[in-house]
Amino acid sequence: MTEFEDPLFQMFAARTLGLVSRGGAETGEVAAIAGHVKPGDADSWYNAWAATASRVAAEAEDSRSRGHRRSAAEAFWRATTYFRASYQPLFGAPVDPRLKAAFARERECFARMARLARPAVVAVDVPYEDTTLPGYLCMPDDDNAASRATVVSVNGYDSNVHEMYWAHAIPATRRGYAALLVDGPGQGQPLIEQGLPLRPDWEAVVSRVVDFACTRPEVDPERIAVHGWSLGGHLAPRGVAGDSRVQALIADPGQWDMISHLPAELAQRVGDTDAAELGAYLAPAAESPVGHWKFVQRAQWVHGVDSLGELVIDMARYRISDVVDRITCSSLVVANDSDPLSAQAKQLYAELPGPKTLLRLPNGQGYDGHCQTANRSGFDRLAFDWLDEVIRA
Repeated sequence: MTEFEDPLFQMFAARTLGLVSRGGAETGEVAAIAGHVKPGDADSWYNAWAATASRVAAEAEDSRSRGHRRSAAEAFWRATTYFRASYQPLFGAPVDPRLKAAFARERECFARMARLARPAVVAVDVPYEDTTLPGYLCMPDDDNAASRATVVSVNGYDSNVHEMYWAHAIPATRRGYAALLVDGPGQGQPLIEQGLPLRPDWEAVVSRVVDFACTRPEVDPERIAVHGWSLGGHLAPRGVAGDSRVQALIADPGQWDMISHLPAELAQRVGDTDAAELGAYLAPAAESPVGHWKFVQRAQWVHGVDSLGELVIDMARYRISDVVDRITCSSLVVANDSDPLSAQAKQLYAELPGPKTLLRLPNGQGYDGHCQTANRSGFDRLAFDWLDEVIRA
């Protein structure tokens, strides 16, 4: 595997390499990029990835102009990945103009791939309050015109619908499901271009997405599942609470109240300690390049706050405990021993009142890492076999 000396850059690169098995990246291209990146230098990172993305996008356009549809779609797909990777170190508010420009190119390349894709990938706009949320409805590649069991996907902290396509839509459509990918507030385009921060009452988002799904003839309203990954493992359970239209939930990994991810002594201070003191308590965790990116650049931007203390206070608003008794659909709770975000998965599982299954992924079986990025095929077998038996019976 390509190695970057900088731990933050290696984290981003490993995430990108996870797409190789499904055509979203190539190890040779990533290795070539690595040769132009200086450790800790976000400018060199951005320039190297954006240059490769632009070159691959030009190759895609050349293939398209000469009628080579499949070659063009594959290259546009890789260019999408590389544009997204280019701006990850630039996260934060105010939004860097390079981030906006790279995201626009990412969105353009994915849209061009979608228009060429087989099976079909159709751009949609989901009505939401006084605006819309961007998404894609992805369909299986066959001639069956009947409405489909459908997986509605919920994203996490720093992903978007383009990355979620490989992780959720590809395995779903291969198995005959429709997949509806939508970014909500604090994610992808709603964050970068619409300025919408994350919100704790995710049921207000999921309900609008399910409303929209039920208007589509491709979707069977009696067979809707909601699948959340990364922070979506918190947002998806919250989102389906009380919505009887949802038949199944996958929480990957299962999570509990967001404040539980912080040290207990810090969580206990929320409510009786001011923001400055809370921020000082969290500051050491944000001193490393990885910690600074996670807490300061990413989380403060996504939550729409200006300090670590305000971040802690806002995190306390993200609760599943308030609504867990209303999550009555069949649920698959993922507990990956190698993923720190799984720490509260068993608590969510224990509290769920409806039919439920705990999917424990132990160390030593190739599921290492956050959301099983290095072995999505193995995870897909387990998750979709469960979903087949729950929603297609």
